[in-house]
Amino acid sequence: HSFIETFSEASKAWREELEKIVIETDNEDDRSVFYTALYHTMVAPSVFCDVNGEYRGADGEVHKGDFTNYTTLSLWDTYRAAHPLMTLIHREKQKDIAQTFLHIFEQQGKLPVWHLMGNETDCMVGNPGVPVLADLVLKGFDVDAQAALKAMVGSAMLDERSMGLLKQYGYIPFDLEPDKETVAKGLEYALADWCIAQVAKKVGDQENYNYFNERSKSYRHYFDKQSRFMRGKDSQGNFRDLKDFDPLSTKHRNDDYCEGNAWQYSWLVPHDVHGLVDLFGGEKAFIAKLDSLFTIEGDLGEEASPDVTGLIGQYAHGNEPSHHIIYMYNYVGQPWKAARLVRQVLREQYRTDVDGLSGNEDVGQMSAWYVLSAMGLYQVEPAGGRYLIGSPLFDQASINVGDGKTFTVRTVNNSDTNIYVQSAQLNGKPHDKSYIDYGDIIAGGTLTLTMGPKPSKWGTSRKSRP
Repeated sequence: HSFIETFSEASKAWREELEKIVIETDNEDDRSVFYTALYHTMVAPSVFCDVNGEYRGADGEVHKGDFTNYTTLSLWDTYRAAHPLMTLIHREKQKDIAQTFLHIFEQQGKLPVWHLMGNETDCMVGNPGVPVLADLVLKGFDVDAQAALKAMVGSAMLDERSMGLLKQYGYIPFDLEPDKETVAKGLEYALADWCIAQVAKKVGDQENYNYFNERSKSYRHYFDKQSRFMRGKDSQGNFRDLKDFDPLSTKHRNDDYCEGNAWQYSWLVPHDVHGLVDLFGGEKAFIAKLDSLFTIEGDLGEEASPDVTGLIGQYAHGNEPSHHIIYMYNYVGQPWKAARLVRQVLREQYRTDVDGLSGNEDVGQMSAWYVLSAMGLYQVEPAGGRYLIGSPLFDQASINVGDGKTFTVRTVNNSDTNIYVQSAQLNGKPHDKSYIDYGDIIAGGTLTLTMGPKPSKWGTSRKSRP
């Protein structure tokens, strides 16, 4: 092969991948940002096996597989949007990703947390491999559901990484956990536990469903009704003293959070938004607090985490725990507020300049948020495939969903001022829901969104909400 031949083959391979989504827009900057973002989402996971299928496993041994083994699994970041995007555009790769996860479980006794070159780094909190695997099972990919459930349950029942305390107390008491970050850990475990419950339900395992469904509600323990924030609780069931509490600080003496503060973490219940609304005392109180998230100004303190960037009020787009929050407005019948904020983030925090991202890329997650949101879609629940409808940036985006099918999001009257959905049609029939199911997307078809300059009644009724 000459250099020129190799170069042209690489160009052709990348073009084929990038053409899995074809957008129509007159804005060349938007086009550059979109395809750069799409490229960023494909740099990982990376292939980690030889041409003959051999790879070094998590147990340090050489294994030979009949699948493509992957690594660079930054799952605390990527379970949120990067993997849900992959289930739309790289469906042919998902069986191998599931196989990778199941083999890692066999080799190290738990699903990957943050896997790099066959090594478990245990970086970041929670069980972020669980939502990714659960999402593949719930979306009907070629995965052994029983083996997946076994791997998830096995990973969630270990005593390491604060899970022993979670099993004992039903939450993680800060006075017994020297590594801190108990609120962040607890909320991440709760959403992963919900995913396990959904898979258990799918395979008819009532016992695991009951246990993990109950454990998925453990987020309630951290909600302090007095301050209306998620806060650290001790083994006696008492919250930390309120006089020492600063909801803006990202580096408490106590440090209950992980790369964030109480303002950012109090929304990390993507699996049970309506349950969170109830904790706040209903939709009115929830909306008032959510509105204030985007307006409150304040100093994060001298020891602030460098990860907390891209601020709109205290919403931090530059780091992952905030990524689903804007779309929570759909759950309380105010999708127009989501639309306005989504457009603001798409416009202000993704640019063609050198500092064109508000945070770091985090192995494709920062860009995956853009790719999905720019097409008008976002998966809030960590598994299962309800994609919420926001405010698409383009006249049209066509997704090659495989099997010769295309799903198109088409807009009518879309512009920088016409950012609000007025009405929607799915394959020519009225679509009043402010979300669309995975099955409808991969079946192929067209979602047509008519846009306008003012909020409308679309998506506001109780039956329209996710």
